[in-house]
Amino acid sequence: MSATQLETSTTLGQERPIQAPTVEQLRQTQIFRELDEPVLNQLAAMSAMLSVPAGTELCRQGAPANRLLVILDGQISLMNATANGASAVVEVIPAGGHLLLSAVLSGMPYLMSARSVTGAQLIAVDADGLRQLLHKEISLATAMLKAEALDFGAIVRQVCDLKLRTTAQRLGCYLLDLTNDPASNMVNLRLPFDKRLLAARLGCRQENLSRAFAALRGLGVETHGSRVILHDIASLRNYALPDNDADYETAPT
Repeated sequence: MSATQLETSTTLGQERPIQAPTVEQLRQTQIFRELDEPVLNQLAAMSAMLSVPAGTELCRQGAPANRLLVILDGQISLMNATANGASAVVEVIPAGGHLLLSAVLSGMPYLMSARSVTGAQLIAVDADGLRQLLHKEISLATAMLKAEALDFGAIVRQVCDLKLRTTAQRLGCYLLDLTNDPASNMVNLRLPFDKRLLAARLGCRQENLSRAFAALRGLGVETHGSRVILHDIASLRNYALPDNDADYETAPT
């Protein structure tokens, strides 16, 4: 399927196709970052850029996995629903990440639904073309295997969080993940999405999230709406006990 054919295919939400991605745009993403230009050119030829508003359903649980979605800008939530209609947010994927790679590579149905949390810009890679290219390009197959390994590591990390950490510790680990200055013991940051979604991401109710923030006040966590100030990162780290990045590298699902 060409980029033009992909752009005109039926979509679930209010997608606005733009054009094929450039090599530079593909290199901005974690999954394609290490590939050589000839491989990236072949990927670009089977891909299209999409621009979507917040609240757009990008794929639906149980539907055929016909494209790999890679996020250039914005955030996408992944949700799973049971037969009785109950649903849960499994993860929120930031820019640079990708969605539901295992389903795309295996040709199986999507295991989760995806919806844009914010306005987002994505690269949509045709699944059939991607699978065909895997047979010809060893470097692409290697990149997909690495991405799958990181995806699995992220799932293991989340399961361990739910089984081994309290809600307050999970919140502490999440806040520490948002910091980008390892040398600083104080940082101002802004939550990337609302607390309702954050509670769902952490696997708790909103009232439990409020209690978790209250429990972290004594460790220097100050909140003002979506703005959070960490006054004592060392103490928060000692309390939350985040995983060693060498053991679990955060990766998209």
